[in-house]
Amino acid sequence: MARTEGFADEQSPRPLLASETVYSGPVWDVVKEKFTLTDGGEPLVRDYITHPGAVAILAMNDAGQVLLINQYRHPVRMTLWEIPAGLLDVEGEDFQVGAARELAEEADLVAAEWQVLTDLFLSPGSSREALRIYLARGISEVPEAERHIRTHEEAEITVEWVDLDVAVEAALQGRMHSPSAVAAVLAAAVARGNGFRGLRPANAPWPEHHSQHSTWANGPVR
Repeated sequence: MARTEGFADEQSPRPLLASETVYSGPVWDVVKEKFTLTDGGEPLVRDYITHPGAVAILAMNDAGQVLLINQYRHPVRMTLWEIPAGLLDVEGEDFQVGAARELAEEADLVAAEWQVLTDLFLSPGSSREALRIYLARGISEVPEAERHIRTHEEAEITVEWVDLDVAVEAALQGRMHSPSAVAAVLAAAVARGNGFRGLRPANAPWPEHHSQHSTWANGPVR
């Protein structure tokens, strides 16, 4: 039978037998853990990437256009059309405050109105990276004297305002590959149908981010 009611992913910690950091890097570590699916079950071992989490921003102007940035990504040897985004690597920083910081740093923009567009795990089979994507409207520019100086790959960033339907078409035709950008434009296209009234407020709970629960603590978890 087809499901007729809403559904949701659920927290489901399993018995943790051992946890070891096997690689430590400047941004993320690799952890090896032994666990069981049930009490007394067969031990399983999995490696995964720990990650501080990230935020991304779909900025939309009064004309209904969305801001895309073009940036080089070395692992895939491509320049990608993306949306502004960044790590949650400032201790204790509010998620939406972090998003506002990234929007200013990468696109020289500020926004007066914020809503949560969608939440994702980008690669849950190999990483705990949680991503929250915001819709930002009421856009204005950061004064030139206050703009962030971008370096390295970010120094090459170019920006372009694109009609939302054009961005959706690029996603569906496989011309845009950034997961945050694809998810954002598709979600925005759906949310536009009721004037974005169904979106959550900017301060909506985000229990999937590791800072919001204790299931990442070392030691047996039950």
